Amino acid sequence: MKSSIYSLTAVLLLFGSCSGNSSGQINQEQTKQVAEHHWKAFKENNLEEVMADYTDSSILITPDSTYRGLEAIRGNFIAAFKAFPNDQNPLTLNKTVVERDVAYILWQANTSAFELLFATDTFIRECFEILFGFSFEQSINKG
Repeated sequence: MKSSIYSLTAVLLLFGSCSGNSSGQINQEQTKQVAEHHWKAFKENNLEEVMADYTDSSILITPDSTYRGLEAIRGNFIAAFKAFPNDQNPLTLNKTVVERDVAYILWQANTSAFELLFATDTFIRECFEILFGFSFEQSINKG
């Protein structure tokens, strides 16, 4: 078995100011809701709900490519859902930490092709949408 360490994904999403929060106050509960929504949608392979966390101005940066706009980002998640099939339900959330506008999740997965020993995602949100997100993983290929 080979062990691999990847910097899986860095996400950069660009948004204007929040129309509903002109005071600039950070709502930690909203940050928690965004993180929970994104995890639930990703775990369920719910493409439309995952995409609800992004806008046309979004930019998704991965080690292999940079995705600009909804159509390109959608293609990235279609590929991700093939790696983590919903019918196998291979994803396990181990930890969630939310501080102000930052959410951190630690998770793992076990598929027929590989075991994801751990993965982390960090999201910095604004206006119920992810402003920045960073991911890291360590996996072992099977076979």
